[in-house]
Amino acid sequence: MTRLALRRGTVVSVHRPGPVAEVTVDVDGDRRPAISFEETTGAIEVDDEVVVNVAARDLDLGSGGFDIVHVNLTRGCEGGGVPHAHVMKLNYTSLQHAVIPIEERAVKLERPVGRPVAVIAVHGQLPCVAWAAGAGRPGMRVGYVQTSGGALPGELSRTVAELVDRRLLAGHVTAGPAFGGEHESISVAGALHAGFAALEWDAAIAGPGPGILGSATALGHGGMAALDSAHAALALGCPTVIVPRMSSGDERDRHRGLSHHTRTVLDLLLAPALVAWPEGEELHLPREDLEARLARADLDGYAKSGLPAHTMGRTTSEDQLFFASALAGGTVLAQETTT
Repeated sequence: MTRLALRRGTVVSVHRPGPVAEVTVDVDGDRRPAISFEETTGAIEVDDEVVVNVAARDLDLGSGGFDIVHVNLTRGCEGGGVPHAHVMKLNYTSLQHAVIPIEERAVKLERPVGRPVAVIAVHGQLPCVAWAAGAGRPGMRVGYVQTSGGALPGELSRTVAELVDRRLLAGHVTAGPAFGGEHESISVAGALHAGFAALEWDAAIAGPGPGILGSATALGHGGMAALDSAHAALALGCPTVIVPRMSSGDERDRHRGLSHHTRTVLDLLLAPALVAWPEGEELHLPREDLEARLARADLDGYAKSGLPAHTMGRTTSEDQLFFASALAGGTVLAQETTT
């Protein structure tokens, strides 16, 4: 039995609302929504013959419930790669491609003293943290390091593109298995180091792309990427702010209040870190050596910003705690850049 669920089809419509093409593919008479990463598999047009990966839609996944163009048989077989690139992403898979790692622009290891890192658990926290950091310290250069744990393609997130356009993010590095960002890195540590040493970031946000892997177990979820990111930041000597995943609207007990995703990360940290905490919320951390920093969350200001204001279908009014904790994280990040 082969693991890849691949089907041949014909493109019947193409829509480009952002960096990723949204297409409809006719697969044996079934018209299926799909996406095409054109930077990876080439330009796509109506009537193109394609092969799509149908696994996610066939599983009826809530996140990523669409097909993905695996190869364009009509016009996608002429790619030549990036000139002078020599380091593989998605290495030893059929989608391996060479990149130029950002680490090569910051060869000498110099510890980025005073440059803080906010570690997020899920992608939905990113716009809140970036907005609150910008509000707390206008003009600060905050970079985003996309890690494993969620979607790997960097161009999938419209949120990142909007934050860059609005100068709430100064750059986007896809680290480790993630790919397709403005810059590529081999490791999260390398991305953070180069972000400060070469890209001149004042602060960084590290966390997964859209969606998150999960199995309802203590360790089998994408939120564990936050542990690796926190350790990388701590090892580099960066003030490290854990942005807790919290919820007042999630129906699942394990995510109500302080999510088990964040609780597990805090339990397993090898060194203490700073935990952002929204004012007015009862403080309960799993370890005494963790320092909490209380911060006000400007929910009204964020709601007026026009940035994404929903998490798993819930709005700010339906899950105030999720947004309050993320906004607190951005406020604390800004505070740490001035200390």
